[in-house]
Amino acid sequence: MTSSQPLLLRIKSKDGNAKLDGLTSHSTVGHLVDKIQDLTKIPGSNLKLLHGFPPSHVDLSNPKTKLLDFSLRTGDTIIVEESKTGNKDVRQLSVPSDDANIHPEECGILTRRVVPADNSCLFRSIAILMEGGETDVNRIRELRELIASVVCSRPAEYTEAVLGKSNPEYCLWIRNSETWGGAIEIAILAEFYEVEIKVVDTQSLRVDKFGENRNYKNCIYLIYDNIHYDPLVLESGSENSGLKTVFSVDDDLVFAQAMELAQEAKRSRQYTDLTGFTLRCLVCQLGLRGQRQAQQHAMATGHTNFAEYSSPS
Repeated sequence: MTSSQPLLLRIKSKDGNAKLDGLTSHSTVGHLVDKIQDLTKIPGSNLKLLHGFPPSHVDLSNPKTKLLDFSLRTGDTIIVEESKTGNKDVRQLSVPSDDANIHPEECGILTRRVVPADNSCLFRSIAILMEGGETDVNRIRELRELIASVVCSRPAEYTEAVLGKSNPEYCLWIRNSETWGGAIEIAILAEFYEVEIKVVDTQSLRVDKFGENRNYKNCIYLIYDNIHYDPLVLESGSENSGLKTVFSVDDDLVFAQAMELAQEAKRSRQYTDLTGFTLRCLVCQLGLRGQRQAQQHAMATGHTNFAEYSSPS
C-alpha cells in the first residue's frame, strides 16, 4: 500500500495567493473543497477549480476521488474561481476526514532566510542551520579558522592545483573576512558537522550534494544565486515548534519545497549570470566583467571585495 505523503498546495483567487496545507496525497476532492471553501469563503457549490498548464478544469463531481488521481504535487498551484450560476459537479461537501493525524504544523513551510551580503554569507548560512537559527560574527570567524586548520593539516590533499594558490597562501586568504566561500569550504564543513549539505542553484536548478558519499543521515539546504548563499529553514505553523533547520536526507517533502523555492527564484530571475555580470572591485574601483575576470583580478592583486553593479545606459 502506498504511504500517504503531505501535500502542500498554493491557491490563486481574486483575493490573491495563499498556501493550502493539511492535505495528503490520499486526501479526497471533498477535503480539498472544504479547505478552499473555508479559506476563500466561496460556497463549495460555486467553486470552480483549475490546475496545470494550460489550466484545465478539476472534476469535482465525486467528493471521494483521491487527489493523487489528479497528479497534484507539492508546490502546485490551483486557480480558484467563483461560478455565479453554481457548480453542478459538487454533490457533497462534508466528508469524514481520514487525515486527522496530519497537522499543518508537523509539515511546515520551507522558507528562505536572507542573510547579509557581507562576503561571509556561506559561513553565516551554515552556522545558522547547524545552530538552530542563530549565530554571530565570532562563530563565522571560528569556521574560517577551522577550514584553514583542516587545509593546513592536509597539504597532500589540498594542493595548489586544488586551491588555485599555494596551501599557505590559501590559509591566509580564507581567514580574511572579505573572502568568499565556495565548494572547498562547503565540503570541509559537511565533514566537520557530519551532515550532507545540499546546495540548490537558482539559475540551473542543479542540486550539489556535499558529503553525499559519506552516508550521513541528516542534511541542510542552502539556496545559491551564483554569488550569494542563503539558508533554507522550515517554519512551523505552531508557535511552540520554532524553526527546523536539519532534515533527514530521505525527506522528499522538504526536497520538493526546496526545488519549488528555486523554481520561483528562477522564474523571477533571482540569480546572477556569471558569463556576463558586471562587478566593481571595492578596493581599487576597477570595473570587471564575468567571473573569470574577477578571479584573475583577485589572483593578481589579492583584492577580494567585489560588488555587482549596473553600467550606465
